[in-house]
Amino acid sequence: MKVMNCIALTLVIIGALNWGLIGFFGYDVVTSIFGGSMFWISRVIFGLVGLAGLWSLSLYNFVVQESPTVRIARH
Repeated sequence: MKVMNCIALTLVIIGALNWGLIGFFGYDVVTSIFGGSMFWISRVIFGLVGLAGLWSLSLYNFVVQESPTVRIARH
């Protein structure tokens, strides 16, 4: 499970960086590398990034469980 979380996080970061480059500079790294005759590889990578995003939704459980409970002192 820990390996899947690391793989998913890595793919989500790659996807986020790619979207940042698209948004700020109009440059798509994945399509630039795998475009042309190997366009299907780009689609596979985008699909894996999407699945990693869905998998990463399960990481919210870890964040909620590890968060310290905030208690407000009342006088």
